[in-house]
Amino acid sequence: MKTLVVFVVVVFLVFIGYRLAAFTVDQTQVAVVLQFGKIVKVVTQPGLHLKTPFLQSVVYIDHRLQDYSVKPQEIITKDQRRLVVDNYVIWQVTDPRAFVKTMAGSFVQAQLRIDGVIYSNVRNVLADHTVTDIISPKRLAYLQQVTSSSQAQMKSYGLKLIDVHVKRADLPEANEQAVYKRMASEREQTAAQLRAQGEQQATQIQAEADKEVTITIAEAQKEADQTKGEGDATALKIFSDAYKQDPDFYRFWRTLQSYEQTFSGKDTLVLSSKADYLRLLQGFQPAQTAQQP
Repeated sequence: MKTLVVFVVVVFLVFIGYRLAAFTVDQTQVAVVLQFGKIVKVVTQPGLHLKTPFLQSVVYIDHRLQDYSVKPQEIITKDQRRLVVDNYVIWQVTDPRAFVKTMAGSFVQAQLRIDGVIYSNVRNVLADHTVTDIISPKRLAYLQQVTSSSQAQMKSYGLKLIDVHVKRADLPEANEQAVYKRMASEREQTAAQLRAQGEQQATQIQAEADKEVTITIAEAQKEADQTKGEGDATALKIFSDAYKQDPDFYRFWRTLQSYEQTFSGKDTLVLSSKADYLRLLQGFQPAQTAQQP
């Protein structure tokens, strides 16, 4: 019985000694060994490691990528509009020694520090731009500026900021309607300007078309008059040539045409029997009607 008790005591002491002198590092961690508050070594290899009991302590640090949602903050933009920006940050511990010295290895303190730095840089960068620019694709360049500035500030704490993103950028409730009305007014002004430009262009096109039509009609009329004049000249030449060939026949034919036009209607025409106009009719004797037997 006494031997069993001794064995149990020995096993217990060994277990206690193991617990005090050994520590295990996970694959997702690095371990910082402290002695009287000073860093003795940094263990990056996973597995079982030893330390001096009672004199040394171990701080475990997760070296995986971390994400942190920064508390939404209100900023004032270049056009004097209030904007509530909600960010999140991807970060990682890259220098365990600096992280333990400055943050005592506390992720809570690290998040508080990140919160302050990100808000300060977001406010400084976005305050130089308008709401329209911030909600446009240009914001990616602005966030890159925030990331670069924040990385330089957080390096001394052993932290690396991988990226900064905006989850939401909302207007305060009191300003939403005013901004919406202003944006609608700007869009209406732009639409009116575009309509005015369109109407001006339409008027110019219509005027040019009317001008082309007038010129085309004038040229066509000129060509028609010229063609008609040439036709009349040709006709007169033909009449002249015909008259020269047989003047008596020509006068006879023209007189007959005149009779046809004059006596074709139902109107009564009174002329003197001595009128020269009737000379062709004076020697005309109508055919005798056949006598009935």
